[in-house]
Amino acid sequence: MSNLDDIKKGLMEIDGALGCAIVDYTTGMLLASDGAGVDLELAAAGNSEVVKAKLKTMKSLGIDGGIEDILITLDTQLHIIRPSTSNEGLFIYLVLDKKSANLALARRKTADLEKALQRV
Repeated sequence: MSNLDDIKKGLMEIDGALGCAIVDYTTGMLLASDGAGVDLELAAAGNSEVVKAKLKTMKSLGIDGGIEDILITLDTQLHIIRPSTSNEGLFIYLVLDKKSANLALARRKTADLEKALQRV
């Protein structure tokens, strides 16, 4: 198992990483963050609403299972939201520079780090 600082460090080592956060989506509270150029506290609150809305929609549609990840593609950035499977209510948020990131590798590394996430 790993702590939040190790997870942040691992996320920021991903090629193209601009910022990362670990968020409690039940409250929108930022538990840990790293990076510059992105208001991660505001992003944590906003993306908490995204996760809650998707879970509500899945429930309304009768879709079983959880969210593996949510990808938001912008002009110059990629945003990965990865809810924790072992700690309900938490998600990892990663912001990548679209030009220098490898999306497949970033998703894989984020999934590996999510498995190491433990609630603090």
